[in-house]
Amino acid sequence: MSNVSVENQLSATLLEQTFSIEECNDIETFKKLVAGYVSLDQCVAVLSDFQADCSYIYAGNFGKVFGLPAENSVIDSAFEECIFTKIHPDDLIERHILELNYFQYLKTLPYQDSHKYSTSSRIRTQNTLENCAYINHRTIYLKSFSNGSVWLALCLYAPSADIQPRLGIDGKIVNIETGEIIATEEYKHYQQTLLSKRELEILTLVAKGSNSSQIASQLNISVYTVRRHRQNIIEKMKVANTTEAVKTAMVMGIISI
Repeated sequence: MSNVSVENQLSATLLEQTFSIEECNDIETFKKLVAGYVSLDQCVAVLSDFQADCSYIYAGNFGKVFGLPAENSVIDSAFEECIFTKIHPDDLIERHILELNYFQYLKTLPYQDSHKYSTSSRIRTQNTLENCAYINHRTIYLKSFSNGSVWLALCLYAPSADIQPRLGIDGKIVNIETGEIIATEEYKHYQQTLLSKRELEILTLVAKGSNSSQIASQLNISVYTVRRHRQNIIEKMKVANTTEAVKTAMVMGIISI
């Protein structure tokens, strides 16, 4: 399936936050820190500004894997499509879902502690399983506001020493101060709250091939109500139609057939 629907959901989640302009006052400090780290590690770092919807890309020698220029650059998007297009689409979907879970999990913590956690995963470039580069990927929310909105995020891409061919990204949320891996049970349930119980029922029936009239009859509600729920599902999941909603929900594990 295409990763577009999951990416749209992620971008809407992060870009539609409420930002405090008064707190956006020290980005130059973060830019210098990131540039200095990349000069030592030679990885690729993307510093994303969700308030301004732009990204600062710092490419060390590892940037050649993505075809990035050696010099630092700025793009007019908080999401690094120039890198995403080089990543295996299945891994990209899992990576986006992991970040959605990460975002929701951090909402339960004091905003001052958000930088103490990161995602960790191993993703593939867009090649065959036997012929691809394996990449260690991390996301860290560097700066959050007192209202819980995330302003700055850092994505790091570096070569992986683990080159054993296998599917899946081994995604984790990690406390980078203690090394503790957060149990998936502590954040997987956030996906279940995305849609109401009735919306999940309707989306499951859509996935099984039922049309609006059949769903209305089965649930003893009006066709108008079914159509309204379907539209709400599309809006909540930031997708183009219920077909995309079904595919996204199945990857996220919130419905099954």
